[in-house]
Amino acid sequence: MIPLLRGLCAAALVAGLLGGLLLAPDAGGGLALASPGLCVGPVCADEINRSAKHHWQLRLRLSDQQGHRERLVVDCRTGDLSPRSGLVDRGYGGAAARRACRLAGEA
Repeated sequence: MIPLLRGLCAAALVAGLLGGLLLAPDAGGGLALASPGLCVGPVCADEINRSAKHHWQLRLRLSDQQGHRERLVVDCRTGDLSPRSGLVDRGYGGAAARRACRLAGEA
């Protein structure tokens, strides 16, 4: 009984440590992961990073259901996207970018 209890405690400790590492808030310029992505309508954003130069900027990759992909920068202070036009719909892309800004704490 005691070895079984020790095994369960050890497994719970390992699971807790791994969960804490995976769910810990981002401490700066790291990669914020969404699985499979942060989706709004037919557009998904992934590979969301903070800009190294300006903390209010996020860089992300947008993709849609038609297979179009592009990288863009969003200014979380104003909600502006750069570039302003492209293959991926900017209405849904802007909504995904604003959601990423809110999740990053920059809204």
